[in-house]
Amino acid sequence: MKPISVSARQFPGDFVWGTATSAFQIEGASSADGKGPSIWDSFCTRPGAIKDGSDGKVACDHYHRYREDVDLLSDLNVDAYRFSMAWPRVQPCGKGAWNEAGFGFYDRLLDALAEKRIDAHMTLYHWDLPQALQDEGGWLNRDTAHRFADYAYEVKRRFGDRIAAIATHNEPWCTANLGYGNAQFAPGVADLKQSVQVSHHLLVSHGLAMQAMRAAPGSARLGIVLNQWTADPATDSEADRALAEWEYARSVQWFMDPIFKKRYPELALQGYGADAPQVQAGDFDIIAQPLDFLGCNYYFRAWCSAEDPPRPAPAPLGTTDMDWEIYPEGLPELLLKLKAEYPLPPLYITENGMARADAVENGSVRDPERIAFVQAHLAALHRAMCEGVDVRGYFLWSLLDNFEWNSGYAKRFGIVHVDYQTQRRTLKDSARWYRDFLAHGAR
Repeated sequence: MKPISVSARQFPGDFVWGTATSAFQIEGASSADGKGPSIWDSFCTRPGAIKDGSDGKVACDHYHRYREDVDLLSDLNVDAYRFSMAWPRVQPCGKGAWNEAGFGFYDRLLDALAEKRIDAHMTLYHWDLPQALQDEGGWLNRDTAHRFADYAYEVKRRFGDRIAAIATHNEPWCTANLGYGNAQFAPGVADLKQSVQVSHHLLVSHGLAMQAMRAAPGSARLGIVLNQWTADPATDSEADRALAEWEYARSVQWFMDPIFKKRYPELALQGYGADAPQVQAGDFDIIAQPLDFLGCNYYFRAWCSAEDPPRPAPAPLGTTDMDWEIYPEGLPELLLKLKAEYPLPPLYITENGMARADAVENGSVRDPERIAFVQAHLAALHRAMCEGVDVRGYFLWSLLDNFEWNSGYAKRFGIVHVDYQTQRRTLKDSARWYRDFLAHGAR
């Protein structure tokens, strides 16, 4: 993959540059200081659920090594750090008593970030639901949406003036479709009807949380983070075009339409038929809360082939270690399509990056493919901005190699290599490139 030249100077002077992580993937300390179990703690004990048989008990030990990791952020010259709060760390049962020791960790993390003048962008839910709530039905139980709003209010009340931005959910599509649709993620359910209903409850929880946080003190900007992609037909056949339209409707429009249009896309409702969600009166008014920002996670496009077996994507730039096609042009295509369809708030690219089979050799980690990947996507992003898309920042996924969900520790997305036996952090060449890229930009 040939690098594409782009400079930070080509972006606005106040453009936000950062990296991102999530709690379960890096924190470890799975039962320390009163933390309750999450659905991912439980899922990791299921035989065969995690491909390498690992778990998140230690992960990157960020809970104990956060100062070292904040120093890494500072060395990278980033403006901002996107991370998530572990709900069961601060409220072990998902309702009832708060765990002050858990809040204490995030208090210390925010202090460390402030000392380095790094803005905090927090996500309330990055998939680690308290197991106690799952025992009562999890996201299939509508009451969980109200418990989530209580949690959101408390976080905003405590930290709202110390956090630049708060996102309600990260990628609710994954929670619903991978957690409840095909059992690939926690809690490990494979039931289409449940999956679709869960997606609705997640959207209701987002709206309720937004209302709760608006009522709480603090100046943090509020929004949601969605994983999104274009859907391209493999050929011009009617079957492929229909499949692409269905894919876009059930993924991107399924979450965007309720937020911005107070409805579900008709094509998706028709496709789900009897599996369509139960929607109560007033739900769309709850969901469609004004957003201060929308986070977009972009990794690949959907390549839609109705043939059996499916026609493979052309992948002229290759694939990542996740076997995802590298397709930078899909980012401006997506953003321009969203701009045409919806009254968008300011956007942030909240995740973008690639997995690669990295290894430390002679004290270094050479990852030229990752550098080229980021260069190409930043160049593509810049083109979208030149065409009028209001993008305010970019967060590279991820700061650290980490627990990559059902792949365990076999997939490495980080720009910093982690030796999981020693917890030694090693800057990859991509980290050095990102540091220099930002140092020479319009800071």
